[in-house]
Amino acid sequence: MPRGGGLMAPGLRPLLLLAFWMLASSARSPGEANHGGWPQYGPGAPVAVAEEERCTVERRADLSYAEFMQHYAFSRPVILQGLTDNSRFRVLCSRERLLASFGDSVVRLSTANTYSYRKVDLPFQEYVEQMLHPQDPLSMGNGAGSGVPFHWHGPGFSEVIYGRKRWFLYPPEKTPEFHPNKTTLAWLRDTYPALAPSARPLECTIQAGEVLYFPDRWWHATLNLDTSVFISTFLS
Repeated sequence: MPRGGGLMAPGLRPLLLLAFWMLASSARSPGEANHGGWPQYGPGAPVAVAEEERCTVERRADLSYAEFMQHYAFSRPVILQGLTDNSRFRVLCSRERLLASFGDSVVRLSTANTYSYRKVDLPFQEYVEQMLHPQDPLSMGNGAGSGVPFHWHGPGFSEVIYGRKRWFLYPPEKTPEFHPNKTTLAWLRDTYPALAPSARPLECTIQAGEVLYFPDRWWHATLNLDTSVFISTFLS
């Protein structure tokens, strides 16, 4: 699990942010209701993951590049809405299409736990059909309940293609209380309820079609509420 990010020349990061912004805002998206064949876990489902209505990360639609640079790029996270039209890409990322195209391809699995360096190679179809199951706080899994414990690196964007992903974020100067070898789900169950209001992270559930941006060196942890397909872009 990464503990730090590389340094970037002061003038380079704004250029990369502008390049990403121009690429992402070239089209607008009409949201889609289908889930691409990936398991979803709504209210009443037998999965130990609940969606929290609390959202303390600002959502913005039609945000200009100038506003983004002034208010968010170097200071705080923001959720961007209506930014991209990923209709064709969503089709390509459906469960059926990915299995048809890459079912025999070998993928390498690793854990986000700090103290484990174990890696496992297996066919993508085996991973999807046999290992994508919900995770409880004490066991390893790859579907709902999985996620990455707190860590930090350079700034980044994360877009959800399918599913829902819950995020927890702290600014660089505020180190979260967590055990690096325990899951985010265990942290949510054991540590989160006892946090004072002033010690709580920024948090929100990112829906399909939304993009979360977080600045440089912000601590963040994630929790998949469904089997999630997402893309992350790091700028350093």
